[in-house]
Amino acid sequence: MESGNVFYATGKRKDSVAKVWLAPGTGKVVVNNREMDEYFDISVNRKALVSPLVLTDNSDTFDIKVTVMGGGQTGQAGAIRHGVSKALVLVDPELRAVLKSAGFLTRDARKKERKKYGKKGARASFQFSKR
Repeated sequence: MESGNVFYATGKRKDSVAKVWLAPGTGKVVVNNREMDEYFDISVNRKALVSPLVLTDNSDTFDIKVTVMGGGQTGQAGAIRHGVSKALVLVDPELRAVLKSAGFLTRDARKKERKKYGKKGARASFQFSKR
């Protein structure tokens, strides 16, 4: 979905959902009304969410505004990366091949496995003792 020069896409990973708006600008990234460096304290996560822009040489071309909810930091960074990639494809459909080959357009569908009854966790069981 696009309106004017602002492009919108939704990205998901694990339990995180990111709403991403891409607008022409200078490369400023705002996550939940905070600067990216302030929101993500792990550098790997910061690099992950701007990696689609770096890959397509659009680092200083777009401002990114993100609303992200659910999950942890790494899941949120992955959701933002997915959303930014989808928005870049809306901006320029020719970028699709580059982003797809890097695996940025694929939704990482892995989720936390549920706890089973009679077990301690998803797979962990209680200590077995014969006597």
